[in-house]
Amino acid sequence: MTVSNDRSTDTAAGGAGSIEADLLSYLEARTKKSWEPELDLFAAGGLSSLFAMELVVHLEKTFGISIGGADLRLDNFRTVRQMGELVRRLQASASGAGGE
Repeated sequence: MTVSNDRSTDTAAGGAGSIEADLLSYLEARTKKSWEPELDLFAAGGLSSLFAMELVVHLEKTFGISIGGADLRLDNFRTVRQMGELVRRLQASASGAGGE
């Protein structure tokens, strides 16, 4: 499997390309394997529940979001694409919250 690491796409805005590129780089560095954005990481044996919690911390710190409650569902972490969607949704929700 090969993975594109073009991190120049929308980096400042946290666009889909930069979020997924960051996640793919992080996963590759931690697992020493290449991953595809649509691959089910749990079914492929790439993630354990402990590593999933490490991913939550990575996402929160890297993208300035808070993941809790209903967002901690396994389905939000199955693929790099789903994690990217979660990050974008939480970023949009936070920016729409006003000046808290």
